[in-house]
Amino acid sequence: MIDADYRDRDGRRVTLRPVDDDNWRAVADVAPRDDQRNWVAALAARYLLLTSHSEVWRSLAVYADETVVGHVMWGVDDDGSHWIGGMVIDAAEQGRGVGRATVATLAGWLAARDGNPPVRLSYHPENTAAAALYTALGFRPTGVMEDDELVAELTTPSTPTP
Repeated sequence: MIDADYRDRDGRRVTLRPVDDDNWRAVADVAPRDDQRNWVAALAARYLLLTSHSEVWRSLAVYADETVVGHVMWGVDDDGSHWIGGMVIDAAEQGRGVGRATVATLAGWLAARDGNPPVRLSYHPENTAAAALYTALGFRPTGVMEDDELVAELTTPSTPTP
């Protein structure tokens, strides 16, 4: 379990846990709001399949207290940078700070790994909500595009604050 002691606006502790035999169905069923489907998969099941067939990406279940509320994945690139991707917070759970706590928790954990690797993520330029969230957590655009997404890197030396 990855736990940075962040809480959502309802006071629930947000933690990241391995996807396992007990939670994979709940994770697979996580769905974003309809207006977000231009930028994320319609169901987190797509990301679970990606991580099961990839040597790069690893899935994590996002919990608020003891309830699965989302999915996020992380990976290590050839250059040693650590990436955050595939974040989906269930539509019914949005607006409570779960996404912010998720990114802050995972970014801090990745940044603290051996060698303090760069932590990166990418987002579509039209996804202004994601851009605002990532900027508030210390990510800055690098000027690099990955497919049709902007790459941003964590520039704060310490754990981001949600």
